[in-house]
Amino acid sequence: QVQLVESGGGLVQAGGSLRLSCAASGRTFSSYAMGWFRQAPGKEREFVAAINWSGGRTNYADSVEGRFTISRDNAKNTMYLQMNSLKPEDTAVYYCATGRTPYGSSSSREYDYWGQGTQVTVSS
Repeated sequence: QVQLVESGGGLVQAGGSLRLSCAASGRTFSSYAMGWFRQAPGKEREFVAAINWSGGRTNYADSVEGRFTISRDNAKNTMYLQMNSLKPEDTAVYYCATGRTPYGSSSSREYDYWGQGTQVTVSS
């Protein structure tokens, strides 16, 4: 049974930083891409960042490019999202997901297992 558990969310002031973690179990972690998505109140879930199986290739939503960094540690079965220069519009529930393939994608259809989410709130 695949399980994903996010942690690291919280309340931060604009301009601050947070680091999210996603611990995975039940699957050969290093064989699959991973991704972060987020959903703000009243909005659809949107892509944030993705990383391929090895960590050698990443891609980001335009809205977070240059501020967020996705990474993974295959030895620890854990993925991270370092979020810097946070803005109030980054406020959302953040979800991690495992990909159906080794290659990262911005489409939620390419991910088959999801965590429960962690709340990130950025105050102005």
